[in-house]
Amino acid sequence: MAAAFKAACAEVGSSIASVLAGFMVSYSQHPVKRDSPADPYATRKLRRQAVGALISQLESLALAEERYRDNIPENLRGSVRYEEADRSVDTAYEAIDRLHDIY
Repeated sequence: MAAAFKAACAEVGSSIASVLAGFMVSYSQHPVKRDSPADPYATRKLRRQAVGALISQLESLALAEERYRDNIPENLRGSVRYEEADRSVDTAYEAIDRLHDIY
């Protein structure tokens, strides 16, 4: 690439330095707009937004699980169904706490 650039500069009779200086002036007056990164989590800000959305979804899930658990009849409070619902609530809140710790 460098050899092709040198040859193109020599062909038009311009020095490499003057062509590069022209590119720099042009670039500084009209910065190249960069496309968004291919990786949707490439920047910390994007990762934080994604984690925030995940926390919000987990909070909704935890509240739904709490409502489910709390609507289990009193006589089934010691059942496997109740224990699994209770464990789901605890796990969801633990995941939320871990995500807050990380981000």
